Amino acid sequence: MNDRKHLVAAEVDKLIAATKTSRNAARDRCLLLLMFRHGLRVSEACALQLDQVDIESRVLHVARLKKGLSTTHPLRPDELRAVKAWLTERAKMKPDTDAFFISERRAPLSRKTAWLAIRNYGELAGLPVPAHPHMLRHGCGFALADQGADTRLIQDYLGHRNIQHTVIYTATNPARFERLWR
Repeated sequence: MNDRKHLVAAEVDKLIAATKTSRNAARDRCLLLLMFRHGLRVSEACALQLDQVDIESRVLHVARLKKGLSTTHPLRPDELRAVKAWLTERAKMKPDTDAFFISERRAPLSRKTAWLAIRNYGELAGLPVPAHPHMLRHGCGFALADQGADTRLIQDYLGHRNIQHTVIYTATNPARFERLWR
């Protein structure tokens, strides 16, 4: 089943756990958690600006690419902890950019750096599939479907304009049949 295009929550947990040995642990933990929980594309994560992450209001303003619908998502307590830990590390670097995620060179994080980090963490975590950034976005959609979210809610959350891009998450979910024949 190496053609699978998403990670399940347990694999995401292993991926995040693999960041603990990294010199960029705070950044990468925050990056992976936000990408998974908010269904961020790698370009959306790398383009994230400081003013899009509102710790006081506990929200993330997601600017979708590919003509997607931008939304505001709540930040959960573990996400807030990861954000605060990363912002503490980031402040020590004294960057000259408002980019939320930055490289060791204090420049905005590149898609390539994020891509390579996710692949390497997947290998470190011993995942059964080669990990890449978009697997986190797909993992988000499938996780939401597994929790019982309906197709329209997932569509809004991921910023899809066309529902046909969303039905893949709910059409294959056997949980949608749970309440039938009772």
